[in-house]
Amino acid sequence: MKRSMLVLTSLCAALGSAPVFAADPAWPSATELMKRMDQNLTAQTRKMRLVMTVEGRRTRTFEMVSYGRGEEDAAMEYLAPAREKGTRMLKLGNELWIYMPAVDRLQKISGHMLREGMMGSDVSYEDLLSSRELLSRYQASITGEDTVDGRPCWKLELKAKDDSVTYAKRVSCVDKETFIPLKQDLYAVSGMLLKTWTMSDVKSFDGGRQYPTKMTVRDHVKKDSITKIEFKELEFGIDTPKEIFSLRWLERR
Repeated sequence: MKRSMLVLTSLCAALGSAPVFAADPAWPSATELMKRMDQNLTAQTRKMRLVMTVEGRRTRTFEMVSYGRGEEDAAMEYLAPAREKGTRMLKLGNELWIYMPAVDRLQKISGHMLREGMMGSDVSYEDLLSSRELLSRYQASITGEDTVDGRPCWKLELKAKDDSVTYAKRVSCVDKETFIPLKQDLYAVSGMLLKTWTMSDVKSFDGGRQYPTKMTVRDHVKKDSITKIEFKELEFGIDTPKEIFSLRWLERR
């Protein structure tokens, strides 16, 4: 069997194409893999304190605290730098409001604008404020095995079920032990590579949850730009005060 695979690989290389891998019976199903990823990366309620560093022509650092409820609702407040302190964001469904205390102004964002970079970063409002399950939005298949930073991974290809999904295709390297996508290439409908998203420094939480405490996002459309996120505090399954998810909280003095 190994000899046959070697011959097939050599033949494909000679023809200038990659070999087509048949699913190994010992492999998990793609559905099971996505379920394990969703169990780790999504939560009904959550609280996070994070530092986001945007590296480009100049480096900017922001510190925020965010609260999440379900897949779509989230609230965020900037703690630093001083000029951004007190800025708040509230996302309910597909609508986002931003309150800027420096000018006492409330701005509403919706639709495709949610896919714009937050504070000029490589991470969109939707990327950071949504917590959507992969299983409901993608069809997937395991295409092989790989390693990322020495960690054995499953190579998973996900294709969006419809055109409402931001990224039409994802190619992920999923850690075989933690079920965290250590590297993801995110593509547009056209096939253009939009972003590469890496996750690292995975830690264990209550209930067996694994979660990365560091992330890096590189936008391939923009030049010389990279965004790094480090989570300083993470809480899951918490009792989130209902008043946080309201316009009253947004403009609270």
